[in-house]
Amino acid sequence: MSSSVKQMLEAANAAVPKITPAQAREMIGKGNTLVVDVRDAPEVENSGKIAGALHVSRGMLEFRADPDSPFHDNHFAKDKTIILYCASGGRAALAASTLRDLGFGHVYNVGAFKDWVASGGEVETPIEPGM
Repeated sequence: MSSSVKQMLEAANAAVPKITPAQAREMIGKGNTLVVDVRDAPEVENSGKIAGALHVSRGMLEFRADPDSPFHDNHFAKDKTIILYCASGGRAALAASTLRDLGFGHVYNVGAFKDWVASGGEVETPIEPGM
């Protein structure tokens, strides 16, 4: 069992492939891909999100992903490729590891939103408050 955030991140990064924005765009282009922004609502409201991404804050991820949860979001399907990101990549790594634990097999961490933007990735902005 991990005993520190550093150890948890190391385990998550070892379990979940880290991909580049270019690799993410290629996966998105193939279809059947869900991009998930796990940042908190104020972060998304201030900066926007990857075009077409679903915003699910890190604290609600398990509830949205689990089909047995009353809060399940039908966008989450185990046959989809799921790409996660956050502000720096840490929450995305932990979230991706959690999805793997829930039985999602094709899960990737594209890391930081700023890296997506810097690579010329498409962004939706502004975002309505309360997403």
